[in-house]
Amino acid sequence: MALFGKGRGVTDEERERLPPGQHLVRDFPILHAGSIPYREVPEDWDFRIWGAVDTPLRWTYEELRSQDITRQVCDIHCVTTWTKLDTVWEGVAVAPLLRSLGLREGASHVVAHSEEGYTANIPLDIALHDDVLLAYRFGDQELEPEHGGPLRLLVPALYFWKSAKWLRGLEVLDHDEPGFWERLGYSNSADPWKEERYGF
Repeated sequence: MALFGKGRGVTDEERERLPPGQHLVRDFPILHAGSIPYREVPEDWDFRIWGAVDTPLRWTYEELRSQDITRQVCDIHCVTTWTKLDTVWEGVAVAPLLRSLGLREGASHVVAHSEEGYTANIPLDIALHDDVLLAYRFGDQELEPEHGGPLRLLVPALYFWKSAKWLRGLEVLDHDEPGFWERLGYSNSADPWKEERYGF
C-alpha cells in the first residue's frame, strides 16, 4: 500500500480533503472479511429490495445492467486510515430507486445484505444521498471481484466498510439493526470527519 503522509507527496489541497487520522493512497487497497465468493456472475444471481417498501423489487443481473447509469466522482475513506481521492464509479442511483418503490411511513434504516452473510447498516437519510450507488463499474472498467464485483454499495459519506462488497440486497427497516462490523465493536455511525471508528 502506497501511503502519503504529511510532507510526502501530498499537496495542500489534498491534505485539506483528508479526514482526521487518514493517509492518502494512490492505489486501491484490498480489504474484506471472508473470501471472494466468485469471479463470474452466477446464473442464478439476483438483487432484491424488500422490507418497509410498498413494492418489493427483484432484478436479475441483466435487469440491473439495463437501468439508467449514474456516474459518481467521490473520495473514499477506509477505517484502516487510507483515503483515495477522486474515485470514479458507475451504477444505479439508490435514492430514486428507493423512492420509486414507495418508502413506508416509519422507514428509518437500510441494511445491505451481501454474500456469506455480511451486512452493513446505514440510516435511510444517508442512503438517500445523491452520491449513493449500486456500483458495478470503477475507473471506467467493470468492478473487479477483489473490490466487490459484480455489485457493491457505494456510500461515500461513511467509512468504506459501509460500502458493502458483493451486494445482493437492501432491506428497508423501521429500526436500526447493527451490521457485521458494528456487532464486533466498530462505530454504528462511521463518520470519517468525526473519526467515528469504534463504538467504545
